[in-house]
Amino acid sequence: MRRRITALAVGLVALSGQARAAEVMLVTAASSRIPSLNADEASQLYLGRRTTLEDGTQVTLYDLPGGSTRDRLYALLTGKNPSQIRAYWSRQVFTGRALPPREASSPADLPTLLSNDPSAIGYLPDGPLDPRLRVLLKLP
Repeated sequence: MRRRITALAVGLVALSGQARAAEVMLVTAASSRIPSLNADEASQLYLGRRTTLEDGTQVTLYDLPGGSTRDRLYALLTGKNPSQIRAYWSRQVFTGRALPPREASSPADLPTLLSNDPSAIGYLPDGPLDPRLRVLLKLP
């Protein structure tokens, strides 16, 4: 019980800091045929519950290396903290249900990865956008 209260308190503190943080943008190549995403679709994709869009288009997902942007994305999309996401993906992989998104080596490498694959989706902190990319969804 004590651990649950501590975990809840830590989660609330993290979420309150994230509420003041900048937005996260889900992005794809400017040439991509993916029109847009809503938060529910993005959540389903980033939890491995779906690998295709509504129209059947197969997508490739990219994660950023661990850090504040990645933590904020998962908190906003799934309500899970970094420890919960690691545990979730460990279970998914162990049971053979799904594989986690591919990991970009850095935010600077993501535009190249996405522009080379029009079915790829990634995310970046809000800010100036590389001209090779297009925003699919902004998360507050």
